[in-house]
Amino acid sequence: MKKGQFSRIARVTGLILVLASGIAKAADTPDAWVTMKTKVSLMTTEGVDTHDLNVDTVKGVVTLHGKVATEAEKLKAEKVARGIEGARDVKNLLQVVPGVQRATVERSDDEIKKGVEAAFKANRRVEDSGIKVSSVNKGVVLLSGKTKSMAAHVESVEVANAVRGVRHVSTEVEVVPAS
Repeated sequence: MKKGQFSRIARVTGLILVLASGIAKAADTPDAWVTMKTKVSLMTTEGVDTHDLNVDTVKGVVTLHGKVATEAEKLKAEKVARGIEGARDVKNLLQVVPGVQRATVERSDDEIKKGVEAAFKANRRVEDSGIKVSSVNKGVVLLSGKTKSMAAHVESVEVANAVRGVRHVSTEVEVVPAS
């Protein structure tokens, strides 16, 4: 073996091991987890309206379908989905359909916080999840806490987003799967 050939083989072997471990890790991530993580990320991304946006994942391939108002929103949704751990590829089938944006309702932050907390109490999965309203600032709701359920995390964002006056939902919720 020539000098330098060994180090090149070692580098290539190392690269193959790194790529293989990444593929194995992505393959180990369940599709349902990737779907829920993508939904939460999209719902908490400024400038992406998820009311008519759907997410499906099969064998690590995330498919976005439904309707968005602008081309920029479509591209932003795809970028977010590509950043999700476990997403091997993204098929962006979103249709750009300009439409009337949801009317903004003026409510005080205290009223919004009370509304979100009441909506959480009315939803058993969210109420028992450990997810709380941390704060509301100019209609932006911040969720926090720890939960064992990604489904509860997704639902908490959906429930908060549906409350009158909420302009955006951000989340610092930590999902800690049961051991």
